[in-house]
Amino acid sequence: MAKLYFRHGTVGSAKTLNLLAVAHNYRNQGKQVLLMKPKLDTRFGKQQIKSRAGLEMQADVLIENADSLKGIDYSEVHCILVDEAQFLSSQVIEEFRRISLDHSIPILCYGLRTDFKSYLFEGSRRLMELADSIEEVKATCHYCDRKSIVNLKHSNGVATNQGPAVDLGAEEKYLPTCYDCYRKALESSTLCCTNTSH
Repeated sequence: MAKLYFRHGTVGSAKTLNLLAVAHNYRNQGKQVLLMKPKLDTRFGKQQIKSRAGLEMQADVLIENADSLKGIDYSEVHCILVDEAQFLSSQVIEEFRRISLDHSIPILCYGLRTDFKSYLFEGSRRLMELADSIEEVKATCHYCDRKSIVNLKHSNGVATNQGPAVDLGAEEKYLPTCYDCYRKALESSTLCCTNTSH
């Protein structure tokens, strides 16, 4: 039985690099791979899936909703790879679950587990509930040597947990941190802002 995978990690954990390496390996063997990403992710261009290491490929499918996955010929597809899966709706994840079973295609979804407020994204939550295999792509905290588990947002160099949960950006806006450093950075920025207001 083909599986639905969720490979999650914080910002900078090389998730996209891993995805592109898997795509390269399949294509190197002459197998067809479908690369997908959310339509809203335009950070590197409309079609581009790009790793921070510089490798990039074009997405075959831009996902807006579950209907984006219908009408596709899956008969010759050996694998589906999905970047930034956290931004997808529950309905899209459920459609992936159906496709993996009905067409016997492994689907590997890569993405963040939680937003910068430390809450699960909708797509990530549904993947945690439905995926056959959940794997963590590990990285270390920006401030210490512990494992990073959350993404710390910065605005004008100051740590913050304000704003909408979906706020596109890369390392210029987000840092991978352990929870202790995350908490201390937010407390420090709150104290700093409080002091400057008096």
